[in-house]
Amino acid sequence: MSVYTHLTDTQFSEFCQRFGVNFKKAIPITQGIKNSNWFIQTQDDKDGEPSYVFTLFEERKPHEIEKMAIILDKLNGKLPVACPLKADNGEFLLYFNNKAILVLPKLSGKHPTDTTTDMCRQMGEALATLHLTLQTLTPAEHYGVELYPWHLVKDREIKFMPSDEAKLMSDIWTAYENVANKDLPKGLCHLDMFADNTLWDFSDKNNPKLTGLLDFTEVSIEHFVMDLAITINDFSTSWGNATDGEKVEFERTKMQAMIDGYESVRPLSDDEKQALPIMLAMAGVTFWLLRLNVIYYNRQQGRTGDNIMVKNPDLMKRLSAYHWGNVC
Repeated sequence: MSVYTHLTDTQFSEFCQRFGVNFKKAIPITQGIKNSNWFIQTQDDKDGEPSYVFTLFEERKPHEIEKMAIILDKLNGKLPVACPLKADNGEFLLYFNNKAILVLPKLSGKHPTDTTTDMCRQMGEALATLHLTLQTLTPAEHYGVELYPWHLVKDREIKFMPSDEAKLMSDIWTAYENVANKDLPKGLCHLDMFADNTLWDFSDKNNPKLTGLLDFTEVSIEHFVMDLAITINDFSTSWGNATDGEKVEFERTKMQAMIDGYESVRPLSDDEKQALPIMLAMAGVTFWLLRLNVIYYNRQQGRTGDNIMVKNPDLMKRLSAYHWGNVC
């Protein structure tokens, strides 16, 4: 699990009281690699099911988290998102050691262990709805956080890569820069809509329903087609074992279902359609670098132990190579 900052029950109780939540118990959440997260059980939860999520943001600046709260408020009613509670001071945020804290209602549903074409269609619709809805927040620059300087991470990491991996990353990066220079539509994007950032109602096993979209900490101004590529990659890929030599299993029928769902809400331009194959490869590179970056900073800051989750960067390298093979 990923818990970097530890709070006592007394501290949890004091914070929760300020948000109007009658604290009983904090349960660490196993997903996530950047923040410390807990489910909060209240004295009123008779079945023991937690009602809230308590998040302490380890890296993001408070003003960025405030923007995220506004974004969630804008999406409320359009998509299944959790709007943060306001504290007794009328603000969304409280602080611990200068780190922002939010308390949000816990959404119903479960993380998927697999995806279907219909789930991909629903995700495409949801992503397009997100893009269109957030266009009403203007100017967009006031709400999106700055994109992470991945070029700096690339320059650092590429020095230590085998030559074939370094060439793969460099070739994809160059191709991306070429298509990114075109006038592709941009706006506020989620940029981390992986399956583990979604919740689903599986009561009808043959017809799961989307019940929750999570983790809006990375919302930034980016090409809409890049956001679509990121989500396609995760929902359409079977990762397998990164050490067994098997190829990445990418299901193009799932990709098409997500594109169809997206275009039912927001049609893609011809330029976006042409750029998508390269965006798929670049999306893989971005998360390849992200995972390498997490390993780098965990090592640098001495973060070790069973409570630190590290996702394997090799999986994203293999996915990038798969997409690049189709481009070439």
